[in-house]
Amino acid sequence: MSLNKVLLIGNVGKDPEVRYVSDNLAVANFSVATTKKGYKTNDGKEVPDRTEWHTIVCWRGLAKLAEQYIKKGTQVYIEGEIQTRQWEKDGITRYTTEILANDVQLLGRKADNVANEASAPAASAQPIPQEDENGDLPF
Repeated sequence: MSLNKVLLIGNVGKDPEVRYVSDNLAVANFSVATTKKGYKTNDGKEVPDRTEWHTIVCWRGLAKLAEQYIKKGTQVYIEGEIQTRQWEKDGITRYTTEILANDVQLLGRKADNVANEASAPAASAQPIPQEDENGDLPF
């Protein structure tokens, strides 16, 4: 058994770049920053904040939603998996590590999001469980 799952909450660093590899097949790429807060050690040494940048890749409907709703500065929740690709350019093998998104959700209040759209839908590759008449979720 193996597991490849990533959960991120962070801020978008640039507007998504969307391209169409065929008439209806869209792919979007954008960056998300996550920051680990700094702290002070017991001996008084300051450890600064540490920001990590993640490249996010969305396909198909997620790519179209990213194009429409995600803008630089938007706080997002990303669920996906890590993938590493390689290619050769000028005789040099190059690598990149990306997050292949399965679920993208805008976070924060409406006014906090740069997109400022009237409740953008959560974009997911799977249906969202619905509550039954007792208010219970099916898990």
